[in-house]
This record gives sequence, structure tokens and C-alpha cells, in this order.
Amino acid sequence: MRFIDLSVTIRNQSFEPGGPEITRMTHAEAARKRAADFDFLPTGFPDGLGLSHERVNLSAHGGTHVDAPLHYGPFCEGKPSKSIEFVPLEWCYGPGVVLDLSHKKPGDYITVDDVKAALDKIKHQLVPGELVLLRTDASKHFDNPQFGNLQPGLHPDACHWILDHGIRLIGIDAWGLDRPPRDMAADHKKGIPNSLWPSHFVGREREYLQIERLSNLEALPPTGFTVVAFPVKIEEGTAGWSRVVALLPD
Repeated sequence: MRFIDLSVTIRNQSFEPGGPEITRMTHAEAARKRAADFDFLPTGFPDGLGLSHERVNLSAHGGTHVDAPLHYGPFCEGKPSKSIEFVPLEWCYGPGVVLDLSHKKPGDYITVDDVKAALDKIKHQLVPGELVLLRTDASKHFDNPQFGNLQPGLHPDACHWILDHGIRLIGIDAWGLDRPPRDMAADHKKGIPNSLWPSHFVGREREYLQIERLSNLEALPPTGFTVVAFPVKIEEGTAGWSRVVALLPD
């Protein structure tokens, strides 16, 4: 197998909204700290160097992550929504399909016709259990301060259409599955109904997952690979970080 990393790196100076704050303790600092904690000299460590570490302050929705149904609302399909630790792992593993939507402009909707055209282009029909990955190339702007505004978003009708084919997980290489917040807010102020995070709120009607902040989708073939996207278990979590990886036959 070949492995292709589809995740972004969690790091300081990130321009993603709600980005991390990482503080680090060096090997020398760790030696002094542990020596003081347990009343011995730092020279007790080899070369006087202890075990370095870091502390990360980060939203569960920062970096590459899987959204749980609980993120969308307290109930889904008339039942309490699943938090991330109860998401079935089989929903996060399976054959992947990349739909190239990189021609869509920031603020555009990805429509049902767009999804159908992308599938026709690769001569593929969706199969239940596949993981659908939307390539927008917004991930190439991860270091741009405007990163959160440089993406199209999935129209709720297109979200329903994908889910109608037995899909449980939709991923995107952008800040979120919906359009940029400024575009959604502008439409809302104009009185356009269902303009605020509409594809997220599909998750109140139908149980499904999202992966947000993917990267490297341009390195994948349209089909013929497996996606592994197991989320970290967080008690009552609305999301979980994931090291999303594509497995390709070598």
C-alpha cells in the first residue's frame, strides 16, 4: 500500500478560525521541572535532559476533524444525536471517491448538477458505504489569512442527494462544508431562507458525518483507494480530530 496523508498539521500561526495555541516545554525545562517536583537534581537525567512535551489548546473543530451528529443539533431522526465517541467506526473507513469541484468559486454553491457532472466526468456511480471527498483546492490557501472565506459550499439539496445513495460521510478540503460565514450571513440578512449552515443542519434530519479541513485531495485518483478517518474519542464530543489517510495499491 501507498499512504497519502489527507490531514493538515496542527500548528501555531495557523489562519484557520479557532486555530491552536501550542506551548512547549524543552528537554532542559522538563528536567528542571520533574527534578523540582520529586526533589532530585536535573543531572539525574541523561545529559541533564528530561522528556520534552507540549500542551495544545484547540477546539475539537480545529485542524482536520470529523463532525459528529451532535454537532448539528441535539436530535437526529427523532433520536438523541450521537456524540463522537459513539460514531460507528465503519462509517469512517471505506472506499473513497474524489469529486473535482475546484472550478467552483469562493461563495458558490456546489449544486446537485455539479455533483452529477463530477461523477459523470469520472464515470462513477455512488455506492453505499463510500466516503465522498469534495475537492475545492481551498486547502492550498491554508496559509492565507482569508482561508475561511476562500471556498464554495455544499448546497443542502446536493447534500441530500449524496446521502440518498447510502453515503454516511462527506469530506471537504476547506474550512467547512458550507459556504463562508460572511456569504451565509449576507444571504440571511437579505431574507433568503435556509441560508445559515444549511448542509450542517441536514444532519438534524439525517444521520451523517463530515470531515472538514482535508488536504492533498489533488494527489488522489478519483476512485480506487481506501479512506481511514477514525476520530479521537472525546466524551460527549461534537467532533474529534482525525489523521485522515488514503490507502492506495502500490
